[in-house]
Amino acid sequence: MMNKLLIAVTTAVCASAGFAEVELNTSAERVDTPLTLNLKRAGTLRPRSTMEIKSSSFMLGCECSDRDLVDFDGYKKFLPALGLKTIRVQGGWQKCEKAQGVYDFAWLDNIVDFANTNGINVYLDTEYGNPIYPGGGGTDLSAKFPTGEVAVAAWDNWVDAMSKHFKGRVRDWSMWNEPWVSAEEIAEQNIRTAKVIKRNIPDARIGALSLGDCRAERIEKCVKALGEDKKLFTWIVYHGYKYAPEQNFEEIGKIRAMLDREFPEAILRQGENGCPSEYLPKGWVLNGVPWSEHSQAKWILRRMLGDLGHDVVSGVFQIVDFYNPKRKAVDGVFNTKGLLRTDLDKKVVGIKRAYYAVQNLASVFDGRWTRVKDSTFSSTDSGIATYEYVKDTGEKLYLFWRFTSTVPQPIKSCDSLHGDDLKPQPVRPGDSFETAPAVFLVKDGTFLKDPVWVDVFSGKVFEFPDREVAPSRDATRYMNVPVYDSPCFLTTRSALDLTPPGESAFPH
Repeated sequence: MMNKLLIAVTTAVCASAGFAEVELNTSAERVDTPLTLNLKRAGTLRPRSTMEIKSSSFMLGCECSDRDLVDFDGYKKFLPALGLKTIRVQGGWQKCEKAQGVYDFAWLDNIVDFANTNGINVYLDTEYGNPIYPGGGGTDLSAKFPTGEVAVAAWDNWVDAMSKHFKGRVRDWSMWNEPWVSAEEIAEQNIRTAKVIKRNIPDARIGALSLGDCRAERIEKCVKALGEDKKLFTWIVYHGYKYAPEQNFEEIGKIRAMLDREFPEAILRQGENGCPSEYLPKGWVLNGVPWSEHSQAKWILRRMLGDLGHDVVSGVFQIVDFYNPKRKAVDGVFNTKGLLRTDLDKKVVGIKRAYYAVQNLASVFDGRWTRVKDSTFSSTDSGIATYEYVKDTGEKLYLFWRFTSTVPQPIKSCDSLHGDDLKPQPVRPGDSFETAPAVFLVKDGTFLKDPVWVDVFSGKVFEFPDREVAPSRDATRYMNVPVYDSPCFLTTRSALDLTPPGESAFPH
């Protein structure tokens, strides 16, 4: 079954581009990095398909089909092997209704049916506008809502038709992408749209807001504007790109505290975040700095696992690179946040390291692991992020990465001795794979038996020497643990599904 689900990628020649069709690398060495360790290799994380993974809290962005900026049929074969259980899709009013009152959902059926067949849940956005109606709203990023009696009624009719059409196939829905209007306007549009969906799908789970940032003050205004109708929604959704993923986490804490007061039933959801794989000169977010496939993969892992560590449902944007000709005057370049590299014909021409890194993450961090909220796992270095998990079978997992520079920052003045200047400041990931030894403490009285050290980026697993584990009455110390600016973890070997060194990463 695994081989059937895992991409039967052929070697047919693409006539338009003149290159062999891209194949998924299934070897245990599929992610080559400069990481070197003085530890014995124990194996490689074995990827698991979407049919093998029962549940997870991660989502993959499969956006932009609504504006024909990407080719779903050209990349869909890469979805099952990645292992992410939910995909985000944009509904595309203008693509569904090209003549007033006539709906064609065939293009969406193609996406939804493929997903459902392969054990993938669909999270369907209701957006953007439709120019066939006066006041029909914008059709791209930063678009305005439909306005006027005719356009608003037409919007409601489209949402009604779409929710009826996908009843039984799509349970999870989301609101208009990144509205930049008042809290009252967002609430009114969200409530009206959600009521239409709930009328047809009473058990629908709906994400509210879908804001382009994660400012607690703005989200609070929107939540309060929803009033009692906030109970229509399952998730409160934000995006909020930052050059270092950890820059968002303090604000996320404020949002969660606010929701505990105003809307405690709500689940916090990060609906869209991604990182380019190369320098972007202007326009697209996270531009102006030197990115690479290495730093992109590290950023994505830190983003997803940082969200998991804050009990946030997390999405990664997106599966493929794309070019938007409507934004040519602003950008003039590809948005290279994809896990797969594409060309101007929307064909997949390469698999980035981030694809395999996310594949490794998905294979481990599924619904079988629960975060330990009262964790006793910590580092002696405040610049290292630490999280603790326990598996449903009892094994522990200790996750960590460095999120600050190892270079001390100079003190500018006496004022720098106070406040936030003393806190470790998050730094975006770089291209170095040099590790530094760290000491970790676990104060709950347990210690790992047959411990292994795992690099999520490459999926490589190494034996961790017993001589570096020091149990005592007050704490277990893990000494000389390699740490760098990408997520790694310690756990018990038996908790993982490993491929022995030299064997294929996938079952035969």
